[in-house]
Order: sequence, then structure tokens, then C-alpha cells
Amino acid sequence: MTQRWTISAHVRWLFTELPFEERVEAAARAGFGAVEDPEAWRIPAEDWRARLSAAELGLAQVGIYGGDRAKGEKGIAGLPDRRAEFRDTFDEGLDFAAAVGSPLVHVMAGIVPRASRGSAHLECLAENLAHAQTQAARRGLRVIVEPMCREAVPDYLIATPAEATAVIDAAGVDGIGLLLDVYHTAAEGLDPSATIRDLGSRIAHVHLSDYPGRHEPGTGGVDFVALCASLSAIGYSGALGCEYEPARATSDGLDWIDRLTTKEGMIS
Repeated sequence: MTQRWTISAHVRWLFTELPFEERVEAAARAGFGAVEDPEAWRIPAEDWRARLSAAELGLAQVGIYGGDRAKGEKGIAGLPDRRAEFRDTFDEGLDFAAAVGSPLVHVMAGIVPRASRGSAHLECLAENLAHAQTQAARRGLRVIVEPMCREAVPDYLIATPAEATAVIDAAGVDGIGLLLDVYHTAAEGLDPSATIRDLGSRIAHVHLSDYPGRHEPGTGGVDFVALCASLSAIGYSGALGCEYEPARATSDGLDWIDRLTTKEGMIS
């Protein structure tokens, strides 16, 4: 029996040939079942609701404030001196996620040079994740955390799924999910399909992109038929987020969805 999943368009990566305000509608026209945006909070919730309603799409996952991107920041949850800032901004992010109807709230760990990091950073991350999931669960939402490979984000605090799950375990609360990114996993020298089978129900969201290159599935060396089979084997029921850099105009490169649908029946 084949498994069917919703395909979500990451609107900061896809349809960049269009103005941002047109990308949700473009995703709907292209057949996507949802969209996602790690910085959705930059746009008022009421604007998002209007766009999503018009396109008949949902927001698969949203990020919360992750620091100043202009300074190279990618999250603050693992930074002990910004604990209060994290908790304040997380509460605001949770309000936003509830307002736009997103079930998943992505918390980013932060960048800490390896020479400067210590146990305090991982302890801070675990404590902040525990606080975040406790607050999220009260509203029927779920926190997710994503490891980012050293190739793409050299000093990100958690680089591999094993590092991420260790922090999730240290948090000591139920419900925190893993965002499994195929590109980041493969770039760490891991087999994404085997990793999915090993992690099972820990996976709450999946990002698709090929490796190397970080373009559409089918442009690199990842076996996406095997990957879909692994997702089916673990009973994965979340969305598949498309976080890749299109090798050409977004709509011109979506034939990979039809190819995988024929083999694995993956679209809902």
C-alpha cells in the first residue's frame, strides 16, 4: 500500500521569480497542498489568513524569531545569555502560529563557534525546548527542531539528527519533533532513507532537496524512491516541505513530483 503526503512549498525558496505576495497563489496553481515560511511572522497574521483562504492552502510549519539574520544569526534558543529574549519571542511566535493555523513551530538552536561552545549551550537549548513544547502543547501545537549540516551552516549548534535527538531527549518532555532535512542529512555523510527508518515517529516534518547541489529531487545522488519507501515504512503522515533552490524557474522543475507520484503515490 502506498502512502500519500501533502507537498508543501517553502515560499522563501520556491517561486522567487515572483513577488513574495504572489507566491502562495502560485503554489496553489502549481498543485501544492500547503506552504511554509520560517519567517512568516514578518507579515501580519490577518494577511496570511487572507492569502491562505484565497488559495485554499494551510501553513505546514512556521519559524519563530531567530535573531538578526543581517548579523548571521540563525536562532537564539541555545544561547544562555539570550534565554529571556528567547522565551519572550517564543510566546509571541506561538500566538502567531495559533492565529494562522500552523500546527508546527520551528525553534532554531543558534550559531556557536565550536571553539566557544560548551555544555551550557546544549543545556540551554534543552531547557528552552522543554519550555517551548510545554507552552505549545497547551494550545495543541508542536515544537520542531532541525539539525543543520556543517557544510551549509558551519557553526550551527546541532549538525546531525543524532545531536538533535540527544537534545530532545535531554529536554525531558513529550512531543518535541524532529525536522529531518534530506540535504542536511546527506551532507553529513548519512543515508537519508536509513536515517528515516532509524528515527521513526520522532520525525514530525521533512524537507526535500537533493544532494549535492540542493536542487530539485532527481538532480543529485539521493534515492527518493527509497526515501519515500522509508517514510511509508515508519507510517509518516506529516507534510513534505520543498526547501530547495530551483535549478530553473520553479514551475518548470516540478516534474519530479509526477515521477515520484507514479512510483510511490506520494501526493494527497
